[in-house]
Amino acid sequence: MKEKITGSEALMLALKAEGVKTIFGYPGGSIMPVYDALYDYTRGEKKAFDHILVRHEQAATHAAEGFARVSGNVGVALVTSGPGATNTLTGVADAMLDSTPIVVIAGQVPIGALGTDAFQEVDLVGLAQPISKWSYQIRHADDIAWAVSRAFYIARSGRPGPVVLDFPKNAQTEMVEFHAEKVNFVRSYVAYPTLDADAVSEAAALINQAQRPLALVGQGVELGNAQRELQAFLEKADIPAGRTMLGLSALPSNHPLNVGMLGMHGNYAVNLKEQECDVLIAIGMRFSDRVTGNLSTYARQAKIIHLDIDKSEIDKNVKTDVAVVADCKESLPAITALLHPASHKEWRDSFLPLDEQERIRVIEPAIHPTEGPLLMGEVVNAVAKASPDDTILVTDVGQNQLFATRYFKYHHKRSICTSGGLGTMGYGMPAAIGATFAACSSEDSSRRTVVCFMGDGGFQMNIQELGTIMEQQAPVKMILLNNNYLGNVRQWQDMFWKRRKSFTKMLNPCYEAIAQGYGIAYQAVVDRKDLAAAVQKMLTTDGPFILECAIMEEDNVLPMTPPGKNVDDMMLSIK
Repeated sequence: MKEKITGSEALMLALKAEGVKTIFGYPGGSIMPVYDALYDYTRGEKKAFDHILVRHEQAATHAAEGFARVSGNVGVALVTSGPGATNTLTGVADAMLDSTPIVVIAGQVPIGALGTDAFQEVDLVGLAQPISKWSYQIRHADDIAWAVSRAFYIARSGRPGPVVLDFPKNAQTEMVEFHAEKVNFVRSYVAYPTLDADAVSEAAALINQAQRPLALVGQGVELGNAQRELQAFLEKADIPAGRTMLGLSALPSNHPLNVGMLGMHGNYAVNLKEQECDVLIAIGMRFSDRVTGNLSTYARQAKIIHLDIDKSEIDKNVKTDVAVVADCKESLPAITALLHPASHKEWRDSFLPLDEQERIRVIEPAIHPTEGPLLMGEVVNAVAKASPDDTILVTDVGQNQLFATRYFKYHHKRSICTSGGLGTMGYGMPAAIGATFAACSSEDSSRRTVVCFMGDGGFQMNIQELGTIMEQQAPVKMILLNNNYLGNVRQWQDMFWKRRKSFTKMLNPCYEAIAQGYGIAYQAVVDRKDLAAAVQKMLTTDGPFILECAIMEEDNVLPMTPPGKNVDDMMLSIK
């Protein structure tokens, strides 16, 4: 007979069995027994975990997301009940839309008090159910080992995503004989669909006949660790490839078949060529409205091949001619084996005049201005040029995100963390904290630099996480692009709302004083002649750094496809 332990200690052993080493959390009354058990597991002979005390529960989930996106492992957040739990829901929804594997464990009142409106009671399972892969209440200590293993299996398998465990206080304090369990099967949940050989043959036949093929590469390639398989597929059939924002590091920026970023603010040529290709191959992407524009006119001339692990994505937005439902690490080489070596030089060359138009009219003025205030593009370009090739780019949401993703360079897999589907302002700083811990947690990503671009709006949404950075000395290189506006909303107001700038102008604090208060190195740049030296200082300073750049207030992100318009209505300038 095994010695009995508390449910809280059983949770520690269950997390340890899942290989967890880093936990982002914030204690409170309904999770206090777990934190008491955690005390022994973060020090001494039992040490198994590093616990990172965040300053807000939303930040715990975003840090877990950043950790998961860079490491490829499941991120873990630990919080209390009531507001502690509800504060995590933005991060849960963000992880769901961006297919990020995290497990949120939240305290709850004892089951005997459920339904009584007890202090800090909330129906977390009900709230989380529509925005998570699975939400479950662990009502008794006997269920802990099974529930935790099931949670991690669901979070990391198939199309990854968030899982929420509601952990009532009685289950935390009950005594139990702990027996480790390993869940690797859930009835009615098919994590990895069986590859259909007929679909593979049909897809290969369409590609072999294509004269103007175009691949759209999404984050599914990164999630499936299929970067090499992607390159082999593209190179054999000589297929140009555009990448979604979340899929940017799935194919190196300097790969000859990379033709740029898709979407509303992506590159000009690849967006227009979606309307000219004869076969369009979507790989691990969901045909977001920010990619397709007006669905009624999108790629009507093309045969559509969709490779995705999630059957629910097939025909959801764009009607598919051939669907290959499987893990792309399996489906890509299966199709590649049936492809004929091909050359599409004339088709690829047709991108070049459009690329040149964008270079002359948009890119050069954005990254090499000669007069006037600093521009966001030139700051991103300066950081990109000076950063090591394996640098991890983290962004907040807004113009900073769009400029950063456009002008940064990607040479290494899992090099981008940004909020895509939900577009969560305040994501950047905590996600960068998580990324720094991931960047030190494996041989593959050791010593990788983490740079985080933020606007003044997003910076302030989770500014309290400077306290986490201070305490942990997390080496986040923060680039604050300060234009005294909620820039993206301001741009839309100028373009579509008759320049009526309704509550987008911001009165900002003294960021130098804030940095000084947190003991974080800081420098401001106003004049472009000082930019290169300031970037170098930031990158070579040990520990965290805030580089504040005074940006032209009405800097605009271009190109742009106006919302609801056709992809080929993309604008290179604002009229």
